Amino acid sequence: MQIELELLAPAKNREIGIAAVDCGADALYMAGPEFGAREAAGNTMEEIARTVEYASRFGVKVYLTLNTILYETELPAARKMVYDAYEAGCDAVIVQDMALLKMELPPIRLFASTQANISTVEQALFLRDLGFDRLILARELSLGQIAEIKRATGIDIECFVHGALCVSYSGQCYLSEYLTGRSANRGCCAQVCRSLYTLADASGRVYARNRPLLSLRDLNLSRRIPDLVRAGVTSFKIEGRLKNSSYVKNSVRLYRAAIDSFIAENPGYARASAGSPHGGFLPDAALTFNRGFTEYFIDGRRSKWGSAAAAKYVGERVGHVTASGKSPGGTLWFEYAREKGTSPVVNGDGLCFVQKNGEIAGLRANSCSANRVVTTESVTIRSGTPVYRNFNFAFERELEKNMPQRLVDVALETGIAQSGKFLVRAMPERGGVLEMEFETPFPPASNRNLALENIVRQLGKKSGIFLFRVVKSSFPGEIPFIPLSRLNGMRHELAMAIMEAAERKRHDAAPGTRSGISAPTLPEARLTYLANCSNSLSRELYAGCGAREIAPAYELEHRGGVELMRTKYCIRYELGFCHKADPARAKQMQEPLFLINGGKRLKLVFDCIRCQMFVIG
Repeated sequence: MQIELELLAPAKNREIGIAAVDCGADALYMAGPEFGAREAAGNTMEEIARTVEYASRFGVKVYLTLNTILYETELPAARKMVYDAYEAGCDAVIVQDMALLKMELPPIRLFASTQANISTVEQALFLRDLGFDRLILARELSLGQIAEIKRATGIDIECFVHGALCVSYSGQCYLSEYLTGRSANRGCCAQVCRSLYTLADASGRVYARNRPLLSLRDLNLSRRIPDLVRAGVTSFKIEGRLKNSSYVKNSVRLYRAAIDSFIAENPGYARASAGSPHGGFLPDAALTFNRGFTEYFIDGRRSKWGSAAAAKYVGERVGHVTASGKSPGGTLWFEYAREKGTSPVVNGDGLCFVQKNGEIAGLRANSCSANRVVTTESVTIRSGTPVYRNFNFAFERELEKNMPQRLVDVALETGIAQSGKFLVRAMPERGGVLEMEFETPFPPASNRNLALENIVRQLGKKSGIFLFRVVKSSFPGEIPFIPLSRLNGMRHELAMAIMEAAERKRHDAAPGTRSGISAPTLPEARLTYLANCSNSLSRELYAGCGAREIAPAYELEHRGGVELMRTKYCIRYELGFCHKADPARAKQMQEPLFLINGGKRLKLVFDCIRCQMFVIG
């Protein structure tokens, strides 16, 4: 039996979800009206149901994100949303709050969100034994750690492979709540990790000023699919429920090609849905939103992960300014020396420049000729300033105008049935057989070869989302002469019948089954303190699993001196003051160290044995 590999794409809305399906996604994840970890990416249940309807044509699954912590008054609404998701045809619900496991729910699969901080074997075993069907692992894990969790649990494993990286272990970041009152665990993170900070010691000595010191590059594991499969990953997740359609299309096609390449060389694996994209644009990850790329901790080694001078998307470097000035009419112009291997700037391109204070200045290229750019916007640009293109007009048009078409491969066998009628046996790529018999009140063909050629050619075409191929024709006797119009009609009837059969199968089958939860024993490290308990049901669950002390969620009770963030990222290492990498230089940096922003000081604590950094409020 083949192992199915799933490419999981974000869907901010139905339009982007459909684009992801067309580009080759095997599954989508999207939020309902509330309780999603991206507050600005909500959808009505009607929109989700319509997305499911389109996705199901290809066997593409849709998962609802219900992955915030829940307050007591929200429990009935959250439970109702699970039922609504089930009725809408969703295949699973992604969960952070354990209260849902104490509710009576429909037979729909539950996935443990990365917000549940699944970073150890012990935590993974605990969540598996609670009854989750899939674990979405922390981004900070190495291949070895992923493989260890897979061996220990044997459960379905999902991992992020592309997109923005939270600097903190997900679900364990309270920095946004502390600084702005907007909780990441409630879906309204203010992304304060992308802000500018000054790093200083207790004496006031400054080591870095006004830099995005907590901002990471974006993850890109497109070349590591084989390694991840060998580690036990079967679902490859692209981050980005707040991203636009261009980003989703581009990244989905990139990973569709990477996964298909692996499957082509490894017959024991298969796609998790039907159909594949035909034609269309060629992906290039560098040309849509990113902060620069990293493979993070996948090899179990530390490297430079910070997004350097800017936390925003600056795009590809296309050259540097050689001269600039203003025309008599007051419009700005500049000339640039183009970077080798890049295309020239064209009308409509978006350009940006990183200023000395770390801020990004942007403009739109209104008129371009040779190496000269004219814009109506007012920006100060000095000679030598690098020029970046963060909106590639030509590529964006290609993404919009040259979309692939997703087609389901259907093998056909033709012949004459025992009834004497014309028989077509259709076998869609993901299994199942559909037989249809057609009346053929037509005379025998005078030219047997030509008649057979017509049957093969006319039936073996596209019809709707299906790409038909005649793989076998068996006519021991005479071949009927079937007009081309009738063959075309047969092909259309086949397509309709296959679609209707798929619809019946979807409606007849429940999205999943739930066997109920057990009460596993909590890992020792979690017995005395549990974060993110924000309602009576989650406290009841943890108490039933042996918790001796359950602290209320930080959002309910702000506590002084609390750990606001725990991260594999280390500012000392990033700036070259690591105790392990350069002990002599490390002595030049005096602890305690503080991040300063808007008058607030955040203390940094370093656990060099485990290579972790803590931000303390």
